[in-house]
Order: sequence, then structure tokens, then C-alpha cells
Amino acid sequence: MTDTEAIVAAIRSIPPGKVASYAGIAELAGIPHGARQVARILHTCSEKYGLPWWRVVRASGEIALPGAGGLEQKKLLLNEGVVFKSSRVVDLRQSGYFG
Repeated sequence: MTDTEAIVAAIRSIPPGKVASYAGIAELAGIPHGARQVARILHTCSEKYGLPWWRVVRASGEIALPGAGGLEQKKLLLNEGVVFKSSRVVDLRQSGYFG
């Protein structure tokens, strides 16, 4: 399995109502320190592979996307029942996915 295939599989494994961090996805895919690679794949392949891109956040739980993209991500997460600690930060204790 290629790194891209492993990352795609890890992203797809995040269940609805949960989120994972870029670094957490890299770890699940067996690519330590691969958070930037996860971000690149999300940016370039989300549509192609039908990835649930909105379920990936920063390690702090914060939505990384600015502006309208971040608002769309928050809306999608709220629709799945994800719990937020503040306006842009997911409560990882309740909604985090760690594989």
C-alpha cells in the first residue's frame, strides 16, 4: 500500500461524529511526522476520493481552514453531532477519534 492509499484509508476510517488530527491520521497510516503529507492529500484528493475532509482538524482540535471553508467545516461537524469547546475548537475528549 502506498502512503497515499494508507492516508486515504485512515481518513475514511474516521466515523461520523468524530474528528482526527492531521498528525493522528499520519500515525494511523504508519507515517510518523506525516501531518503535512496528510494536509496535501486532503487538499488535492478529497474530491477525487470522496474523503470526509471536514473530520480532520489540528492537534489542538482547532479548525485549520480560514473563512468560509472553516464555517462550512464547522457546519458539517455540528450536523454530525461533534461537540465544540469554543467557536472553532472541537472537544477532543468527546469527539476525538484515535483509531
